[in-house]
Amino acid sequence: MSDVFTREKRSAVMARIRGTGNKATELRLIALLRAARITGWRRNSTLFGKPDFVFPQHRLAVFVDGCFWHGCPLHATQPKQNAAFWHEKIARNQARDRLVTRTLRKAGWRVLRIWEHALTPKNHGRLFARLRQAGVMPHAPAPALTHALTARARGR
Repeated sequence: MSDVFTREKRSAVMARIRGTGNKATELRLIALLRAARITGWRRNSTLFGKPDFVFPQHRLAVFVDGCFWHGCPLHATQPKQNAAFWHEKIARNQARDRLVTRTLRKAGWRVLRIWEHALTPKNHGRLFARLRQAGVMPHAPAPALTHALTARARGR
């Protein structure tokens, strides 16, 4: 099946896809961090690899990886159209992720990579456990609090 857009139009459409401020990933994590009252994080860091969030006091760089773009082993799908291109593209993204993680660790930073699917309400408990283990969340939220944080993050 051929594309419904011309090459120029497709290029313009793809160029409008933003690399930051994605509602499914970064903005959802912002809502969760605020709902859990986790402080000390910064955005728009100039660190190598441009982490989505940085906790300078903890020397922790946090990346929120989209399941499709970074090849999540649980949820990534392989497009049938132009399959070779997409396979190479996602492989390059994964190689870059490994390079960034290795480089930051050598520079003394800890790196936390969070999959997009970890931001869904059913996975909040595991996400909070990882944040607690990383030292940015001082205590474990009770199950009722986890439910309240989920509701607050959704804006209810």
